[in-house]
Amino acid sequence: MKIHYDKDVDAVYIELSDDSATGCVETADGINIDTNQDDRIIGIEILNASKKFDLKTIYSYELDLPA
Repeated sequence: MKIHYDKDVDAVYIELSDDSATGCVETADGINIDTNQDDRIIGIEILNASKKFDLKTIYSYELDLPA
């Protein structure tokens, strides 16, 4: 997984796969899910990102794994 932030357009892209996108589903205003030819999710785009969440949290993560 890779996370990209483009400050010029205020967009975050969460890349889940190296596959090429063949489809896109807008799930909410400015939130798009990219899919491949098998309808698997390969990326998530968030437009106007700074208005949707605190950008300081982009590169932090927490794994909640079963014990």
